[in-house]
Amino acid sequence: MKTVLFAAVLALNANPALAAPETYVLDPSHSQIVFSYQHLGFSTTHGMFSGFGGEISFDAENPAASSVSVSMPVRSMMTGWEARFEHFMSDDFFGAGEGDMISFTSTGIEVTGENTANITGDLTMHGTTKSVVLDAVLNKAGAHPMNDGQEWAGFSATTTLLRSDYGLDKFAPFVSDEVEVKISIEAGKSE
Repeated sequence: MKTVLFAAVLALNANPALAAPETYVLDPSHSQIVFSYQHLGFSTTHGMFSGFGGEISFDAENPAASSVSVSMPVRSMMTGWEARFEHFMSDDFFGAGEGDMISFTSTGIEVTGENTANITGDLTMHGTTKSVVLDAVLNKAGAHPMNDGQEWAGFSATTTLLRSDYGLDKFAPFVSDEVEVKISIEAGKSE
């Protein structure tokens, strides 16, 4: 959903000597998407997706032409409480079966600073596709010290989604329509 950020990481460290797009693959063991929302004004509730996959095609000579795609099963959501998970999967919210997915495909990258970028993309969730912008920051790029020096990159990003944009607004405004999203991603260059 949010791995589009990786393209920003690569765009910020582009090597002009590279002529062809290169593929980077997400590290599912070190990539997470954490979301949070307000519950009745009493608390902030958190959930997470982890273990998802994605791929980035990076064009070093023209970072704006790079692309990212990522997808994850809706039912891979972790809520910390089984009853909450089952409620989210019910018809009150996702009505999710085993094959239902959340996906993100980048549509544009705007480098905004030495290690920052805005990444725009299409987020598809619950049968609806909306454009979202990720505020991305490059954390580190270089040789992975525990993976035979494979080229690696890590980054963070944030965005805010509205549940109502995706038909998931049950109990709003008591349960906040706004959902804060924080992303932390690692990816390695495909060999």
